Amino acid sequence: MSASDRARDFWDRISPRERRLVVIAAVAAPITIAIWLGLQIADGLDDISKRNTKMRRALVVLTDLRARGPLQPTDDVVATMGDQPLSLDTYLRNAANKAGFPIKGTITPRNPVTRNGFVTSSVSISLDDLELEKVKAFLQEVETASKVVAVTNLDIKRDFKDKKLVDAKLEVSTYSKEPVSGDSEGTGSAAPKKGG
Repeated sequence: MSASDRARDFWDRISPRERRLVVIAAVAAPITIAIWLGLQIADGLDDISKRNTKMRRALVVLTDLRARGPLQPTDDVVATMGDQPLSLDTYLRNAANKAGFPIKGTITPRNPVTRNGFVTSSVSISLDDLELEKVKAFLQEVETASKVVAVTNLDIKRDFKDKKLVDAKLEVSTYSKEPVSGDSEGTGSAAPKKGG
């Protein structure tokens, strides 16, 4: 028995109501599939459109960046660095005055260290019996007043007599370029190479 004979036999066996349902299903199924496919295609086209919009925006940004040219360094510390180190004694005393206290102790210099074309000059200093806010203001001034000066070591302890006060030991360094050979104000070749 062929498929068409089976279909005819099935059609003859079912009631008129069932025949209407089969006709409706036969018509509705392709329409439903077509709608589903249409929605899938529409969603795919929406996704493609969103991707294209993002790509267009990215291309506009890239075109703008290319028109501006490469970014130039705005803050080149090495270019502005001199071959003579700052006077850390004066620098630290000025920072302390701005923080609201005088430096009572001595500022002990260390031997300069020369490495890779740069000279590191350091000093050590002790600040005793100071309010924490003044120490904070002092450290901020030291770190921000010059870009070639940095606090390279810091040890802060609370004062046992008065909990509001602290004692601080710190090392501050400044950096400069190594003087060119034959410079009349050069620091010599042996002394700067010792570590401090």
